[in-house]
Amino acid sequence: MDISIIFKIAAIGIVITIVCQVLKKSDRDDIATVVSIVGLVLVLSVTVTMIGDLFASLEALFGGY
Repeated sequence: MDISIIFKIAAIGIVITIVCQVLKKSDRDDIATVVSIVGLVLVLSVTVTMIGDLFASLEALFGGY
C-alpha cells in the first residue's frame, strides 16, 4: 500500500465534487447524481482491490489456513 493511492482517491473526490457542483448550478441534478454514483463506484473498485491484496498478503503470511 502506498500513499499515492490516498492521493488518487482524494483527487477523484475533488474532481467529482467540482463536476457535481457545476452540474447542479446548471440545473442538471439528474446527471450530477449519475456522476456522483460513478465516482463512488470508482473509489469502491480501488478500495476493494486494495482489500483483496491485503487478504492475499495475510494468507501468504499465515500459510493459507
